[in-house]
Amino acid sequence: MSCSHCADQTDHEPNPYVLNIEQTAIQNKNFRTTVWTGCHLQMTVMSIPPRGEIGFEVHPNTDQLIRVEQGTAVVKIGECEKHPDHQQKLCAGDAVFIPAGTGHNVVNTGRNALKVSSVYAPPNHKRGTVHPTKADADREEY
Repeated sequence: MSCSHCADQTDHEPNPYVLNIEQTAIQNKNFRTTVWTGCHLQMTVMSIPPRGEIGFEVHPNTDQLIRVEQGTAVVKIGECEKHPDHQQKLCAGDAVFIPAGTGHNVVNTGRNALKVSSVYAPPNHKRGTVHPTKADADREEY
């Protein structure tokens, strides 16, 4: 196990692991860093620049929880990227649950980097994934 004050953000795989999620997300400088991957669950942290976004995505077989750790955002949910069925502001401490097969995007509306944590069930990214930028993430996922 790890001390919750450690800033090491490598994927700790399926070993038991303790961390301060908020602190880990706030310290993360990468667009996406995989923190822990198990057989049925995965935790990542993200840093999204001002006016940046996760990008519209659909996980056909994966439920997702996205929690804002620092900053403000808008979540857009629905089948159509340009005309979402649901749109809501998010602030630090807010979370959105996204069922598998549901289109979604999170857009940073603040002046500083948006820091979020995200849980996927089952895992959505390869163990140890680090995407320094959104462009890196887009290249790997498409």
